[in-house]
Amino acid sequence: MIKYIIIVVVILLALLITGLVVRRKHNAEIGRLEKEKMQIQHYPIFEELAKVKALNMNGQTEELFENWRNRWLDVVDVQVTKLDEMLFDAEEYIDRFKFKKATHIEREIEQEITKCEQVRVEIITELDELIGSEEKNRIEMEQLKEYYRSARKTILAHQHSFGPALQQLEKKIEDFTPKFEEFDVLTKDGNYLQAREIVLQLNSEAQNIFSLLSEVPTLLTDIQAKIPTAIHELRNGQREMEEQNYYLRHLELTQYLDNLEKELDTLKTAIAELNLQTVAPRIQEINDEIDNFYDLLEKEVLARNYVDRHCSAMYSTISEVMRLTKEISDEAAYVQHSYRLQDREAEIPRAGLKHLEVLQKRYELLSIRVQEEQSAYSSLQEELREITEEIERIADEQESFSNNLKNLRIDENQARADLEGLKRLLQNTDRMINRANIPGIPSEMDARIEEAEEKIFVVMQSLQEVPLNIVQVNQNLLSAKQCIEEVNDRAQEMIENVMIIERLIQFGNRYRATNGQVHERLLEAEEAFTQFRYVKALEDAAKAVEMIDPSAIKRIGELVQEELLIKS
Repeated sequence: MIKYIIIVVVILLALLITGLVVRRKHNAEIGRLEKEKMQIQHYPIFEELAKVKALNMNGQTEELFENWRNRWLDVVDVQVTKLDEMLFDAEEYIDRFKFKKATHIEREIEQEITKCEQVRVEIITELDELIGSEEKNRIEMEQLKEYYRSARKTILAHQHSFGPALQQLEKKIEDFTPKFEEFDVLTKDGNYLQAREIVLQLNSEAQNIFSLLSEVPTLLTDIQAKIPTAIHELRNGQREMEEQNYYLRHLELTQYLDNLEKELDTLKTAIAELNLQTVAPRIQEINDEIDNFYDLLEKEVLARNYVDRHCSAMYSTISEVMRLTKEISDEAAYVQHSYRLQDREAEIPRAGLKHLEVLQKRYELLSIRVQEEQSAYSSLQEELREITEEIERIADEQESFSNNLKNLRIDENQARADLEGLKRLLQNTDRMINRANIPGIPSEMDARIEEAEEKIFVVMQSLQEVPLNIVQVNQNLLSAKQCIEEVNDRAQEMIENVMIIERLIQFGNRYRATNGQVHERLLEAEEAFTQFRYVKALEDAAKAVEMIDPSAIKRIGELVQEELLIKS
């Protein structure tokens, strides 16, 4: 029985302690909410609102002031009182350990405090906006009035610069006066926010007028002076060039200039109405078009100079290249008796002559066009350059072909010299094998030597053909060279292997009596050696020596290399 009583007491104490801890947390939360409520209640909002009294307490300002004061009185008198009641209820629930209800009320209190804080922030923000508007309005309006006075002076002092746009510009500037008066009335009546809208509107219009005052004189200068001057110069330049027999109809310059003069009147009307959005980019386009026509006229002058310098000389150039090409064609026919040419190469001179005949006809037509003076010199220049480039290409092609013909004899002599060198190399390889006193030559080596001799024979046969096919000769020569060099390399390797095998067997003989495995390996090496299987013999002898002294293999190889070097 006592045991159960103790358990109950312990449980009760645990519940009591837990309840006290939870109540303490809730009391802390209530303290925090109470503090936030007091901050709202004692916030000096009315001192902030007092700043409005420095303004004209009329109209919109008075309405805003009353609205802010009433909203804050509602917070202090109604919302704060409600918060006090809710805080009292929450404290009672906490004291009676009704924590769930206390939590619910705490959340409602938090929400109400947030609403009060939002009202405070809105009032301060709107207040700052009103006061800031008054200050900004005052400063910016002074700047606008100063700009207004400056703009009027500029127009009065430079009326001629604005031409037909003067009347519209004056009207836009005079439109500022009623706006100034409207601003003063709104400010006097305390409607600062409405007055702010007037200021922003005037700022936008002032920027527009500033842009107009800057752009209109420049655009008018282009339309009334620069472009007409350029039109006059282009007409004079066209007339003078046509008097000098230049063909300029393809430029359609007269029609363009006539249309441009009509368009200038339209652009001038647009400027008078201050519609500059399309005028400025169009004037830039016109200036670019005029510059392009200047370039085209200059191009015709340069083209005529080029045609005058090169056209007459072109006939002798074509004739000279045709003469050289015919000589090369004759030379090719003679060379073909001794050397075989590929069909593509043999066709080069004939194709060149046919192409030159076509170019000659093109040149004749070009000469007629030059004499008739009914074609643009730029077109004639382009045609002349194309003919020149084609002639130069044919001349280079023929020269290259001629050099190839001359090199055929050189290539033949070189091939014969190379053949003699390969013969000597094969003979030296054969003598090297005989002097080596090896037991015998493997059948594979005999086959490779016979193959090399056959390839030399093939080269000799190809050199005896008439006409000589130098391309085939060089191919056969290359094949023979690769084969003979490979035979020489393998022969040197075989001789070196034989010498190493002999040294390894000599080294291993000292251990045959004491090491049966070495003896057996050496027997296998000797048997392979007598059968001319030198690669197998080298492997067996190396394995035998490796059982005794692995480093001996390297030393023997180095000694053999030195010995071969001395012999060479």
